[in-house]
Amino acid sequence: MINLILCGGSGTRLWPISREHAPKQFVPLFDDESLFQKTVKRNQPLCDQFLIVLNEALYFLARDQIQALSLDPSPKRHFLLEPCSRNTAPAIALACLGLEPNQLVLVTPSDHLITNQVAYEVAVNSAKTLAKQNQLVTFGTQPTYPETAFGYIETNGADVLSFTEKPNSTTAERYLEQGHYVWNSGLFCFKAGVFLEELKQHAPDIYHACVSAHKTIQKTANSDYQRVTTEAMQAIPTNSIDYAVMEKSPLIKVISAEMGWRDLGSFEGLCDILPQDKRGNTSQDNMVLLNAHNNLILSEQRMVSLVDVDNLMVIDTADALLIAPKGSGQNIKQVVDILKQRGSDLPYHHRTVHRPWGTYTILESGKRYKIKRIEVQPGKSLSLQTHQYRSEHWIVISGTATVTIGTQTNAVLPNESTYIPIGEKHRLANFEAEPLILIEAQVGDIISETDIERFSEY
Repeated sequence: MINLILCGGSGTRLWPISREHAPKQFVPLFDDESLFQKTVKRNQPLCDQFLIVLNEALYFLARDQIQALSLDPSPKRHFLLEPCSRNTAPAIALACLGLEPNQLVLVTPSDHLITNQVAYEVAVNSAKTLAKQNQLVTFGTQPTYPETAFGYIETNGADVLSFTEKPNSTTAERYLEQGHYVWNSGLFCFKAGVFLEELKQHAPDIYHACVSAHKTIQKTANSDYQRVTTEAMQAIPTNSIDYAVMEKSPLIKVISAEMGWRDLGSFEGLCDILPQDKRGNTSQDNMVLLNAHNNLILSEQRMVSLVDVDNLMVIDTADALLIAPKGSGQNIKQVVDILKQRGSDLPYHHRTVHRPWGTYTILESGKRYKIKRIEVQPGKSLSLQTHQYRSEHWIVISGTATVTIGTQTNAVLPNESTYIPIGEKHRLANFEAEPLILIEAQVGDIISETDIERFSEY
């Protein structure tokens, strides 16, 4: 069986800890591990292979997080890179088109938490039995409160009677009382060919567009990833697997299991998971709380003090602070939308940004300048590029920088510096065995990551 891991969510309701280029599934919230890492570890004993579908900008982040787990190299791991998201139905279809029709597929989101591994494995094995009988299997879990942000499945044993997407509070309360409704977990199990046939019947526009897009996949020799072309991906209609297939197919079965499933789509969802003190506050070392109750506090570095306040969410990162009452988590997306309208980078990046060659951290920025700490991994290089509006100064802290400016290439050693004028072609590389660390000072009329013209890739 192959584990198809979907990494498409941007996690805007968990801003500012979640950003589009470092979304919630890659944030190390639990025991210094991310939800993505926990998903990989959870399914390692159950599956022969991993196929990870994600935005191409997240490939290096996902690959690095898998390597950080130091897992056994088996099962094999492959990546399918999307230039843009078209929701879950196309993502699953593109993955299944590359598999044998009888290949069993376990589809799992990368941003869910499951705490009962034993119950989970029992549920997956039960789903495998049904999937081998050409059924499309979904997983449900018993609701514990009338949540309106989840989908519900009306069940009769393993039979599915109906689907409801995000009911209002009155309906959710009725479902909870009736007892034969389960939360739709977003987990699925089926044969690749069975899913594709059902997609072809119930959503032929998506199916045929995915078949066309799959033919454009760019295969790279000796690589662990494949990439769909942008034009072909954009031509695929957007839809979820639930709307496209699961709510229409007669082959649907449901496995209900108490596996400690949580969809951590909002800060309210984190409240019951993170450690708490006896007053219901999130328990962290960097806090002083006086007469404060039931507060969610997440702070990366700074000390947080709360006095005489209850039921707040205080989320403090290196470059953004969010304060809101509990219950307002659904409105955080509006903050992200406003920041995008203002042209801010805050919805997209943290201060530390992962790149194929390493990382950079923004130390300070102001009018006409920005200062970064850049770390280039051994054997890696940045693209050959120019900037139209800014010059750059590089000061090497450790390692040896191989710097190309115009037609000249020179080695820059620790405590040495170099200057790149506006408009000059340049490249930074590290051909040594140790990481290269340098400080970059940008000066110019426009200081933006969009001010880059690339002439070659990394």
